This record gives sequence, structure tokens and C-alpha cells, in this order.
Amino acid sequence: MGLAISGTSFDLLKKKPLLSFSTLGCPKWSFPAIIDCAVQNGYDGIEIRGIMGQVDLTKCPEFSSKENTSATRKIAEDKNITIAGLGASAELHHMDAAVRQRNMDGAKRFIDLAHQLNCPYVRVFPNRLPKEQERNATIDLISKGLFELGDYARQSNVSVLLESHGDVVETAVLKKIMESAAHPHTGLVWDVFNMWSVTKEPPSQVYPQLKKYIMHTHIKDGKLIDGKIQYVLLGKGECPVFEAIDLLYKDNYTGYYSFEWEKLWHPEIEEPELAIPDYARMMKEHFKSVVSRLN
Repeated sequence: MGLAISGTSFDLLKKKPLLSFSTLGCPKWSFPAIIDCAVQNGYDGIEIRGIMGQVDLTKCPEFSSKENTSATRKIAEDKNITIAGLGASAELHHMDAAVRQRNMDGAKRFIDLAHQLNCPYVRVFPNRLPKEQERNATIDLISKGLFELGDYARQSNVSVLLESHGDVVETAVLKKIMESAAHPHTGLVWDVFNMWSVTKEPPSQVYPQLKKYIMHTHIKDGKLIDGKIQYVLLGKGECPVFEAIDLLYKDNYTGYYSFEWEKLWHPEIEEPELAIPDYARMMKEHFKSVVSRLN
């Protein structure tokens, strides 16, 4: 699973940054293999977005019964790895009543599963602003859906987080949605690259407007080549991702810096045996430089 990475200068930081990775990056690994990799490379948590290629977690053997779910949770807990989030495929933009209900029901199943796993977050998508739908009506639909899901989770320890994703990556639109969906159990996943690759808004402009909603992050890097995204290892791309990381850290962000390596959707990118250890190493080297700048 790659070389282990030491803690380096983490102990010298004012707070230890929490690192996790999404299982989107290792679609062929078993759950124990995922946990072992996290341990070996100094991660604090994992974000489950499928196991062995199955992205509907409610269909995975690991979660097919309460007994299996408890056993899966124990595998992580025994290694001191937090299940930091579950990635649902639910989309909130659909106007068709049947399609919308199917997406909402799927998200609610994930909330129930997260509660059983003592997992704090379920990620959902906005996800589109279809041209055939009136734009403000779609934005309102997304807001109402997020609020409904947050309210569904109110009796649990789970919050429902909307990811900056798809067509919904402009700061102003996200802010409008989050203001309308404000609830103790709703929040935002800031995917820095998803936003920057479309809007080119620098993190220094994005963060002040959205920071009150940000509970989790997706960190990745890439290049735009002939108008197409090419994902690359952290620090090898064009995204000002470290600017975003520094803004979060300096503002006492306590959530996870979660590596989202989209191997399942882009099989041509680097293998997880290389990418996942590389992310941990790069992040630790970066925070080591933070220590140097502070001293």
C-alpha cells in the first residue's frame, strides 16, 4: 500500500490538521485494505465513496445488516481511523417528483447508515442548473431539499453537506443556497478545484463568503488541457489549492482535509498505491513549512 509517512512536524503546529482520503481513489480495495493504508500513511480518517466499485453503500456487504455495519465500524475504530463522511449520489436539482423522491430517499438511507457508523457527515450534490428549468426555481429546489435532509437528520449526530459540484460552483449561488438551507444539521463541502476550475475565483475571495458553512473539504489538483480536466498529484497542477489550505488552517478550521482522487471515474490517473501516500507526504511537508513560517 505504499511507504509509511512519519508525523514530522505536526506536533509543533497550533493544531494537528486532520487528513482523510476518499475511497473514490481506491475502487478495487477491500475495506480492511483501505483502513490499513490509512494507518500506514498517517491518516486520521477515511471518507467512504464506495467499496470495491459499489457506490451505493447500502448495497455493499459491509453494510448489508446491522451486524455487518457494526463489524465494519469496529474494523475502523480498532485502528483509530474515523469514518469522516459518506458520499451519497443524491442530487437535489430534479423537478420531476418521482426522480426527486428517489434521490431524497437515497440520501435518507445514507443518513441512517451514517448514524449507525457514528459518522458525522453525509455528502449530497446540488447538482445541475438545467437550461430547461428556471434558474432561481432550481436553486430554491436545491435549498429546500438540503433543508429537508438536514431536518431529517436532526435526531442524529449526522449533518448533511452540500458539495460545490457540477453546475453549482459559483460562490454567490452557493451562498444563496446555504443561507436558505440554514439548519443545525446542514453545511458545505468546499471542493476547491471544482470551483476554481470553472470560475477561477481565488480562494481568498471564496472563503470569506462561505466559511461559516464549510464543515469538510475535498482537496485535489489538476490542469486544464484543451478545455479538459487532467487530474494530477497534489502540487503538480494549476489550482491554488495550498492558498485554500492555508486560509482554512489560519482560521482554525477543525474539519478534514480530504483527498479526493477520482480514480473510479478516471482510471487513467495514477494508481492509489502512489497517489494516497503522496498526498499524505505532500500535506505533511506543507504543514512543516507552515511551522517554519510561524517561527
